[in-house]
Amino acid sequence: MTDYELTQRVIGCAMKVDTGLGPGLLESAYQECLCFELLRSGLYVEKQKPMPLIYSEVKLDCGYRVDIMVERRLILEIKSVEAINDIHLAQVLTYLRLANCRLALILNFNVLHLREGIRRVVNQYDDSASSANTSASSAVNPI
Repeated sequence: MTDYELTQRVIGCAMKVDTGLGPGLLESAYQECLCFELLRSGLYVEKQKPMPLIYSEVKLDCGYRVDIMVERRLILEIKSVEAINDIHLAQVLTYLRLANCRLALILNFNVLHLREGIRRVVNQYDDSASSANTSASSAVNPI
């Protein structure tokens, strides 16, 4: 399954949860229901996956946890906030680097229509087509 197919499947499951619950609940409620939908769709899901920190060749268990990891390669950060801001994006980029993953979705369920609360975050995004001097960076895109 390609990254595109995986993200579309996950977004479909998130839309089901959003339609069923609506805005205004705690993140934990959306997380549980989304995990249920993802599992029901046949995807491999890890909830509250521990994320160790490696600093100066030492592995530290600092208590970081990824909300949901799908198929061992897509990180889902669940939010129920007024707006996604820069600290949320920085947090997800850090998780991507720590997990050695490329792709994440921030899903903010506290919006009227979920499509307005989805942000795709890509680590090690190759934008060489747009800039000959830059080989790798990070990108954040609204879906």
